[in-house]
Amino acid sequence: MRNRIVSVLTVLAAVGVLAVVIAKLDAKGQLSAAKWEPFSTANLWRTYVLPGVEGTLTAAALSIAMALVLGLVLAVGRMSERAPIRWLSGTVVELFRSVPVLIMMIFAFSLYALYDVFPAKQLALAGVVTGLTLYNSAVIAEIVRAGVHSLPRGQSEAAAALGFRRSQILRLILLPQAVTAMLPALVSQLVVVLKDTAIGYQITFVETVRQGTVVGSQYGNYLPALLVIAVLMIAVNGTLSSVATRLEARLRRSRRSAAAPAPERAADVPT
Repeated sequence: MRNRIVSVLTVLAAVGVLAVVIAKLDAKGQLSAAKWEPFSTANLWRTYVLPGVEGTLTAAALSIAMALVLGLVLAVGRMSERAPIRWLSGTVVELFRSVPVLIMMIFAFSLYALYDVFPAKQLALAGVVTGLTLYNSAVIAEIVRAGVHSLPRGQSEAAAALGFRRSQILRLILLPQAVTAMLPALVSQLVVVLKDTAIGYQITFVETVRQGTVVGSQYGNYLPALLVIAVLMIAVNGTLSSVATRLEARLRRSRRSAAAPAPERAADVPT
């Protein structure tokens, strides 16, 4: 009963605060139809919103693909039997985890601009992708390593007793199970990659959140603009999470099907 009373009071307090906020915003004219009207024009979406969404998705897709590959390589390196490879991989992981993403973006952007590595139009994208890839590959490496270490040791010992090499044990037995087990954590990190693209505005990268603030500045409707951007980001992140959840369920079903014993044939059943 106490919990119910506290829950009801909490909900009422939240509704009261929300009502006060809405009333204040309405008094300032932030909720008027005129503030939302620009979003009904194709020109606004074509000029501001869609280029920002395209930039966000492009940077996120490139960063996710490269971070997964580099993270897997670093995870395998950290579990290597060769001490130099293990120490080098560990140093790289700890270094990239310790440096803020924004610092790596600014450093990569300045380095690429100094040595003319990329065309001017692609400099900001390259800096964002580099920073996100380096940081998130280190995090993914630790996620995969933790997943491998969480598996029962008996599997590795049984594979070693059958004559499997260390690389075969990792590739054929441990990594597939670890990736399946760690998929929720991996998906959470991929969502972080998508959201962290917003940091790229510091190096003039055109992405969704930056374009939302530009719309708010141009039309004087910051609240509607940021609400629209929030809905877009929630939709994209929700889609990514949904796809990953279905993939995880499918992987688990396929593993259970592969592990299920084959039914006996009629000729093999004793009479």
